[in-house]
Amino acid sequence: MKKTIIKTACGLFLGWLALAQTNFAEHEYSVFNPHPDNKLTADGKRKLHNKDYPQPPRVEPKSDQELREWARPPDGAVRLDFSKWKDTRQWVAEDDVIVSRPAPRDLETVDEFGSCRVHVEWMAPADSGRSGQNRANSGVFLMSTYEVQILDTYDNKTYPDGMAGALYSVKPPDANPLRPSGQWQYYDLWFKRPTFDNKGAMVTPACVTVYINGILVQDNIPFDGESVNIPRKPYKKHADQLPFKLQYHNEQVSFRNVWIQSLDDDEVVSPAGRVGVFPK
Repeated sequence: MKKTIIKTACGLFLGWLALAQTNFAEHEYSVFNPHPDNKLTADGKRKLHNKDYPQPPRVEPKSDQELREWARPPDGAVRLDFSKWKDTRQWVAEDDVIVSRPAPRDLETVDEFGSCRVHVEWMAPADSGRSGQNRANSGVFLMSTYEVQILDTYDNKTYPDGMAGALYSVKPPDANPLRPSGQWQYYDLWFKRPTFDNKGAMVTPACVTVYINGILVQDNIPFDGESVNIPRKPYKKHADQLPFKLQYHNEQVSFRNVWIQSLDDDEVVSPAGRVGVFPK
């Protein structure tokens, strides 16, 4: 009887130890303790730009009537018309629509922003004839540093962490609610800026919640660091406010009704909940 009890206790302990080790391994790496292989995401769970990773499910976008509610700027928002950008050479304003033209130049705001809410409407050409990453590639760069990808992936397969609504090189969107090429897409973002200590180390990461055409595709997700291609780049201390940027990536993309609302760090609350609150 005594041996049976000891064996049972040992078995329970070993089982608990194995479970504890598994849980520790699952939570060992994170944005606060990045995986040493910088060709993986900070948590070590995804290889960057893995084309074999499952594609997000297709989801129907909200109706035009519902999206009109999302498009209306709130009090205090700044409409980013053509006068609000610097160095607009090779970008063209046509009836309140801003269109990128072939030139190696991003579009950057005169004003600077930190935590904020952003609305962007963009459209890919109806018949570009391009595919993959070459089909209306652009990006929303929060604080000129943290990218939410723009790409025409309505019927266009690419690596999931580089498709429309992805946190580029970090996380694919949870769904693909794009409309067909030649129709306006609605992006709504709630962003909380990162913070750093006096030695330059990241204390809290940049976090974002993203809706595409009224559908939640990123729910309070931290960026792994500065948005780059490969390899992953760590956080680097920067100012509390920086310009907002739209990326030029060798293709034509049209933008309209772009506005931004500055928010206090503790008031970044999306329809899905507060942004920037998550366990370490």
